[in-house]
Amino acid sequence: MASSLLPKCSTTIFLSCFLFLLAAAVDAKLVHSQRVLRRPLKEKMSHLHFYFHDIVSGRNPTAVTVAVAKNSTSLTGFGDIVMIDDPLTDGPELSSKLVGRAQGLYASAGLQDLSLLMAVNYVFMEGKYNGSSLSILGRNMAMRPVREMAVVGGSGLFRMARGYAVARTHWFDANTGDATVEYNVYVVHY
Repeated sequence: MASSLLPKCSTTIFLSCFLFLLAAAVDAKLVHSQRVLRRPLKEKMSHLHFYFHDIVSGRNPTAVTVAVAKNSTSLTGFGDIVMIDDPLTDGPELSSKLVGRAQGLYASAGLQDLSLLMAVNYVFMEGKYNGSSLSILGRNMAMRPVREMAVVGGSGLFRMARGYAVARTHWFDANTGDATVEYNVYVVHY
């Protein structure tokens, strides 16, 4: 009878030891994670300068209207939504070096004035920021000479980013709606 109890007892001891060691390993991992989080992160401030090309005309537009408000009588296109995948270049010419893409949407949010709600990710594909992105959210008063929008986050080298983007229209074609906008982005990140 004693021999039949030994295997059950050994199995119970083995499982107890295994669970104890597993719990200790998990606890050690949590303690390590807490230590990592307690270390101060070093903030950096970066200034990025590029040009945003919003192309709504031609055979290959980079900005496409995806929704139009029904029964809208607004001259501002209130309620219209445009999806974008606009090139970002280092110079004002579309043929300048491509540094990234502006991917997201903008919507006409003003009844009386051309006020756009911008929700856009600037995805960088060149230099030290290659593979990183910034998320922009804010009001773009498109007809004003200078506009400011918030940087609300980012990825890659821009994790936990915050800051602001200043936009200035460099060129606008009233016949086609195409535009080139100069951006200066000031961002704090880790």
